[in-house]
Amino acid sequence: MSSRFLTLADVTELLNISAAQAYSLVRSGELPAIQIGGRNQWRIERTELEGYIERMYAETRRRIEAGVIQDSAPAKDDTSPA
Repeated sequence: MSSRFLTLADVTELLNISAAQAYSLVRSGELPAIQIGGRNQWRIERTELEGYIERMYAETRRRIEAGVIQDSAPAKDDTSPA
């Protein structure tokens, strides 16, 4: 059974981002999360992460359609032809 909540470490792994980037997404409210426990550990509901991903797809589509998408250098592991 899959857990309902993810840790920040889970999010960093799933999105392939740094811990600082994941923390920033949560602290800004861009990625909704809750703090639980005595140490106020962040937890992200799996459905919230999926919603965030869908919003980012939609935002990217809008930017492409508007012609304002910024191209970046391909990742080192990108094997697609140039």
